[in-house]
Amino acid sequence: MTNKLHRLFRCGHIDESNYGLHSQLGMTAPRDLMEYFGGKKGFKEKPKVPKTTQFWGLAANGSAESQQSRFFKKRWSFSDLPSEYVEEKDGVKLMAVGKIHDFGEGCACPMGVLTREFLQNLDLGNDDVVIVDTEAGTEHFGRGVDKDFDLILVVIDPSYESLKLSKKFDEFGSQCGCRVYFVLNKVEPDIREEMLNFVNCVNVIAEIPEKREIFKASLKGEELDFEMEEVTKLAELLEKNLLLM
Repeated sequence: MTNKLHRLFRCGHIDESNYGLHSQLGMTAPRDLMEYFGGKKGFKEKPKVPKTTQFWGLAANGSAESQQSRFFKKRWSFSDLPSEYVEEKDGVKLMAVGKIHDFGEGCACPMGVLTREFLQNLDLGNDDVVIVDTEAGTEHFGRGVDKDFDLILVVIDPSYESLKLSKKFDEFGSQCGCRVYFVLNKVEPDIREEMLNFVNCVNVIAEIPEKREIFKASLKGEELDFEMEEVTKLAELLEKNLLLM
């Protein structure tokens, strides 16, 4: 989907927790952006800033003032991204905020803070799009990462836990003022109706069928470079939504 969107927009893809995303995009794993700011040690040495509950959103064309931040003295644009922390292919830039690499190193809270402040202080051009791949679950909502999103795309697997979480995502989306859409994943004919009955089906915008080739490519860490009609339609729908913003 990211590769299809870049044909119309300049895409930045921010990876918060996925260890295999770079291989699925056919890229080398980028260095953690957290290293650019001195790692966790550097984070601890930076003074805390007052919390804010104001909803600024990602700003277009430098229209917002810099937010108080541990990391950023001024606002960034795509051109300010440090090249040694960015991988690029076919017009898509990939960044990784940071991950847990060592036993006992502590929690991932600093990465959550960096993600939130990065998005708060990022200016987008008219043709720029940022896709944030958050960890599965609700923690990113608790960190306030999602408050700057234009929309939230939730991929739902055919499991009770995933389906139940979809209702919580709907609730969180209302709280942070974001539109929430659902993509049903690994859909098979005999479970499709059950999945649709469980979620807010009005906001289901795509259904990805269970396909053995996707499973095998993911298992091997290979690039997902094959065409799927459902993914093409999803990208087209997102393009239309983004153009209307």
